[in-house]
Amino acid sequence: MALDFTTNGLDIPEGLDFTARTEPTRMAGKKYVINNDTDEVIGIVGSKFNSVTHTEFYDRVWETMSEQLGEEAMKGVQVKWNTARNNAFAMLDATMPSTKALITTDKQQTEISQRVIALHGVDGLCSNQVFFGAIDFFCTNGMIRGEHDKVRRKNTTNFNMTTFIKELENANSDFYSQAEQLQTWARTPLEYNSVRDMLHSLMGSEKKGDKMLGLYSQEIQTRGHNAFALYSAFTNYASYADERNGFKLRNTGNDTNSISMWGREQEVTKWVSSKQFKELVAA
Repeated sequence: MALDFTTNGLDIPEGLDFTARTEPTRMAGKKYVINNDTDEVIGIVGSKFNSVTHTEFYDRVWETMSEQLGEEAMKGVQVKWNTARNNAFAMLDATMPSTKALITTDKQQTEISQRVIALHGVDGLCSNQVFFGAIDFFCTNGMIRGEHDKVRRKNTTNFNMTTFIKELENANSDFYSQAEQLQTWARTPLEYNSVRDMLHSLMGSEKKGDKMLGLYSQEIQTRGHNAFALYSAFTNYASYADERNGFKLRNTGNDTNSISMWGREQEVTKWVSSKQFKELVAA
């Protein structure tokens, strides 16, 4: 039975708690990254690449979150892990139910809670990144606030938490600002035909636009004809990839599903920042 490694109250999956070594390749300036537990090559990096382990990185992240957010905010925190590329990539997705807000439409009331997502890679393909957002407890759709709320640092042994600490200091106020934006969308009525036309333009494909329109049609049954329902259709697309929404992932056999789903979350942030979406919700 696989056991998890616990550090500072955070359970790190056993498959992520490994050290790595490098060995030279036959190509000048390149070296292999090798998992010391499995002796498997998990990446090829430049000769100057330095890395910290997943455990070291997430230990720092968790300790900093605990210190900056405080015991009350961390109470009952729910952690989900996603991995890819034979555990070379890891994603910590933490939901903090103590920090929450209500979003009310004319048909429904739903609760959202604060979310912190931390990405780390040991194969040179992922910089250390931390995102902030929320999760909808009605449908468990995840949300991120966008590029301006991303903390990114080159993956080196000199990684520091200064910017991350600054973001954490503003995390609560930023979360409630996000909640206010979602509540504004919940009060913003939309015309079905206008949504259809916008989606065709935004998606760049009538086929994909019609599939998203189908998701929106499902959401309006619960949330009503409003911009929050449209946003919920977007976050549904970024949270699931099966028969529930029709947006299945193509099976490439390359252990990249977690990365593909994360890419969808970033896609959603681009959609809600687009000219088409902004014009629709402002009309």
